Amino acid sequence: MEPSDKYLLKHKGCYFVQEAITPEYIDSLENFEIRDSDIFLITFPKSGTIWTQNILSLILHEGHRNGTEDMDLLDRVPWLEYNVRNIDYVNRPSPRLFATHLPYYLAPKGLKMKRGKVIYVIRNPKDVLVSYYHFSKVSVKLEEVEDFEIIMERFLAGKVVGNLWLDHVEGWSSQRDNLNILFLMYEEMKKNLRSSVLKICNFLGRKLTEEELDDVVDKASFDKMSADSRTNYSTTPPDVLDFSKGCFLRKGTIGDWKNMMTVAQSERFDSVFKERMEKLPFKFCWDISDEL
Repeated sequence: MEPSDKYLLKHKGCYFVQEAITPEYIDSLENFEIRDSDIFLITFPKSGTIWTQNILSLILHEGHRNGTEDMDLLDRVPWLEYNVRNIDYVNRPSPRLFATHLPYYLAPKGLKMKRGKVIYVIRNPKDVLVSYYHFSKVSVKLEEVEDFEIIMERFLAGKVVGNLWLDHVEGWSSQRDNLNILFLMYEEMKKNLRSSVLKICNFLGRKLTEEELDDVVDKASFDKMSADSRTNYSTTPPDVLDFSKGCFLRKGTIGDWKNMMTVAQSERFDSVFKERMEKLPFKFCWDISDEL
């Protein structure tokens, strides 16, 4: 079953959310001028994007950390390809923060010339799939498909926002030597958030005091984020997110796929993904009890 053209736009081989973008704008991003001070958070959808956006905002904006500024994440760390608030990116003061789901081949040329810094967050793809399935119920802009099997087959065929998970991860990881890039595992962030925050600070050359670091870790916890209107997207209009269908920040756990996928579905998934996954330079964690 093909995804509906009403919800997804396919351009240059990549699927985007239909309403929030134009092919011309996507094309223009190739020449988007990158500053050395720019910071890009790059993910495949449902891989911890909001969480890491929040961490970056807390590290870089004291006003977010101490609660003196009431700016939500769409203003702090806007989407490169989905500029839904029409922010003037060109005249935005440095350091600019951006989030994007773009595959490597559609990324701005400047990033490929080692301008700016890239943080790429990877999550085990079975949990990504389950999270995408639940999110498609809440998101008015995505087609709601009740049958998990249909969503899974689309995911395995790359017919979802972001395309094929394997291509996305391979595309960025194969270029690691040509980019200023830090790879983070979502599961590692869940198991040791403080260590992950320190890695980000070191990568960005940001020195935080122990007290500030503790504050970032505390405010970036799932419970605190879920209750914070700046990070839980609760102020998003109902024509974008329908909270009667569920929460934007749902569980944020490791291994939730086991509650959703049958043994047969898990084996089907492995038959498509396993061989290429084993060639990736990352160790994947499938359960909360797994060692990293």
